[in-house]
Amino acid sequence: METRKTDRPAPGRPPKQWYGELAGVAATALALGLGELMAAATGGPSAPLVAVGGVAVDAAPTPVKEFAVAVFYTYDKLALQAGIVLVLAVFAAFIGVLAMRRLWYGLAGVAVFGMIGVLASATRPSATWAYPLPTVAGAVAAAGLLVLLRRTLPRRAAVSAQDLGDDTGPGDDTGPDTDVAAQGTHTPVRGAGSPSSDTGNSVLDGAGQPPGRRRFLALAVGAIGAAAVAVPGGRRLWAQRVAAARAAVVLPSPSSPAAPLPAKVSVGVPGVEPFVTSAADFYRIDTALTVPQMEPRDWRLTIHGRVKRPLTLTYEQLLARPMVERYITLACVSNEVGGELVGNARWLGVPIKDLLDEVEPDDSADQVVSRSVDGYTAGTPTAALRDGRDALLAVGMNGEPLPVEHGFPVRMVVPGLYGYVSATKWLTELELSRFSDFSAYWVRRDYAALAPVKTQSRIDTPAAGRRLEQGLVMVAGVAWAQHRGVSAVEVRVDDGPWQRAQLAAVPSVDTWRQWSWPWPATPGEHRLQVRATDNTGQVQTGQVHEPLPDGATGRHTIKVTVA
Repeated sequence: METRKTDRPAPGRPPKQWYGELAGVAATALALGLGELMAAATGGPSAPLVAVGGVAVDAAPTPVKEFAVAVFYTYDKLALQAGIVLVLAVFAAFIGVLAMRRLWYGLAGVAVFGMIGVLASATRPSATWAYPLPTVAGAVAAAGLLVLLRRTLPRRAAVSAQDLGDDTGPGDDTGPDTDVAAQGTHTPVRGAGSPSSDTGNSVLDGAGQPPGRRRFLALAVGAIGAAAVAVPGGRRLWAQRVAAARAAVVLPSPSSPAAPLPAKVSVGVPGVEPFVTSAADFYRIDTALTVPQMEPRDWRLTIHGRVKRPLTLTYEQLLARPMVERYITLACVSNEVGGELVGNARWLGVPIKDLLDEVEPDDSADQVVSRSVDGYTAGTPTAALRDGRDALLAVGMNGEPLPVEHGFPVRMVVPGLYGYVSATKWLTELELSRFSDFSAYWVRRDYAALAPVKTQSRIDTPAAGRRLEQGLVMVAGVAWAQHRGVSAVEVRVDDGPWQRAQLAAVPSVDTWRQWSWPWPATPGEHRLQVRATDNTGQVQTGQVHEPLPDGATGRHTIKVTVA
């Protein structure tokens, strides 16, 4: 009997394969979407993508983390999530193909991914019994969708796969598709009927397409579309609850307000970073894959360890304590020379020294380990928190409750130390310990345990590579040496002599300082370089060194062309 060639699919990839790929992606998307919704509905337990991503962040080697910050800057978390989704999509497509050929292979793949998510969720810091639930629910939903999609698999896809040599072997549970494949010839028939009918004929709908295909695509595309709404929707749902709680916070008036800013705190040169950095422009570098969301009513701070009187505070109890308000500049250890991972803000908070005096640390406790709600740790020298500097448990930033991205409800702010040893956001715990007993997150990744901020300066204007007109050009920028203060800034052109810049006023030694220098620019290509001197007389070094292990060194240098 002659086989009608018009019944064979067009040459190329067997339809069954792309059906399987689509099924796998749809099932995985459904799992992620349902997981995000459940995480939001149950009060923020770790969603699958966040849990697995958090493990990936923690497991990444230090060079990888530094590369991510250098290349993606503050978008490093977004880049990581995109990478995780891409990897998931590839494996999801593979699992879908397995499921379309042998169902149990696909279900086993779903189970493996589910177990990875459960383990990641259960091992996250502060995990409770509810943390794995979103992953479990997502895995069950993914398995169910795979089964449903396989039963809806168009018969023509199965037939073509068999015709192209897909030997499923004995015991394969392809169902009615096997009967169709056994037919040497099949004739399309229009009209009523089920795609699982054993008539041996392909049933077409009024549009000339198998009904199974329409149902398959509707289910798969529908699941992907639902996930596209559920993933951001679940995060937004929980974020809205926290945002509403933040909006209801009324910050107390400080018992020690910040001194008024000097009249000449700015050099008045366009292009220079403002003295006060807005919350929107303030850098954010941390290990949280997504911004932790915590309502003030759920917040607790525990101070324990090598202390005589452990202490636990609620958010309301913290707000009831005397508050201090100060302008303090923070800097990230990953900041390259001339980089922008530094900012200055007006912070409101409780002096950490007062709390430590209350719990009475042991004399041997030379380190305070701060822990975030997401498990991040930083180790701060106890002496630096008790030496009189304005180290704060901050609740406010620039006159408002802390932005969620910057640590709401409570974070640490310690002038003079890089953030990785002092500026823990979403703070929940202070443990008095010893450096010999515990190494914090970044110290375990080869960074120094002690990290005072290095004296640095930056040229903000003119911008590197700029073409300038001959004549007077204002060169200006900022310099910082927190808790020591900046006493001088110098600029030089090419290899000429260092020229003293004019300094703006500052409210304290804990903030950066603007500077400016009038340059009589002459035609040609020129190299501008800046250096600062702190109040101890230490001149910014010209020796170039990368940020690892305790901050970058060198002098910011730019090239410009004068016409």
